[in-house]
Amino acid sequence: MKRLILSRLLQIIPLVIGVIVMNFVLIQMAPGTLLDIMTSEQQITDPAALDRMRELYGYDQSPIIQLLKYIYSVFTLDLGYSYRQNAPVLDIILAQLPSTLLLMLVAIGIAVTFGMIAGVIASVKVNTFWDVVISLAAVFFFAAPTFWLGIMLIIVFSVWLGWLPVGGMTTIGVDYGFFGHIWDVIRHLILPALSLGLFYMAIYTRVMRASMLEVFSLDFVRTARAKGLSTTRVIFAHVYRNALLPVVTLLGLQLATVLGGSVVIEAVFSWPGIGSLMLDSVMSRNYPVVLGVFVLSAVVVAFANLLVDIAYYRLDPRIRNR
Repeated sequence: MKRLILSRLLQIIPLVIGVIVMNFVLIQMAPGTLLDIMTSEQQITDPAALDRMRELYGYDQSPIIQLLKYIYSVFTLDLGYSYRQNAPVLDIILAQLPSTLLLMLVAIGIAVTFGMIAGVIASVKVNTFWDVVISLAAVFFFAAPTFWLGIMLIIVFSVWLGWLPVGGMTTIGVDYGFFGHIWDVIRHLILPALSLGLFYMAIYTRVMRASMLEVFSLDFVRTARAKGLSTTRVIFAHVYRNALLPVVTLLGLQLATVLGGSVVIEAVFSWPGIGSLMLDSVMSRNYPVVLGVFVLSAVVVAFANLLVDIAYYRLDPRIRNR
């Protein structure tokens, strides 16, 4: 276990460097800089002031020098400075990160929990009415774009029924107290978490169903049934745990896509998280924030995959015996 954790932590270093280099090259290829935006918005028109700004942000240096300096600053926990928010990039990202993590964890919780339940039911009731309904629902939610699903949920639950708020994270200008504030955040969280979670729930449903059916056909399951064990014990004591391994693997692979998918959902629901910050930074050419979000996202995904590896280590005895 210690060797596993240490090796995964050491892999974070080349991962972060690779993310920095790849995204730095892409940003260098993109047209426009923050100076172009400031000039077009007539924030700065004096050529001397533009030269000072170009020197301040390092645009007078070669791209290689800028890249090396940025890599060094990242490993000293300095992600740069945002001219738009007039604050350090790390402080801005950390202020927005809890909102995105809350949305992402709740969406993943919905997807994994209900996806596994639906997959188990579909595998146990294979080729029956329940299997057909669950399979059709999984195909529908997988095919439906998350932004369209979010808009439909807003129309139904916010516009027609008026049960839930349209967007945002809290009700502006109202003090509900501590517990009232928590309930207010939960009400605002339901629709975006559902929109993001239903897509991934469809994937987990299909994977869990296929994995359960595969384990059902193995010899040790037939042996357990021949010994006279009850169906419930066979399912949960023998089949379910072994069927979890592909789901856990998929969870580690999809954490990055969930973080990326939250950009669209945050835009639809005006959720104040990393996605909204990222969109605003790209539009304003605020590249220090864009790079900072990429770096922090890579670190979050790396640590999340470390937790998945630990869970896999606990679930599969073959790994512990190596």
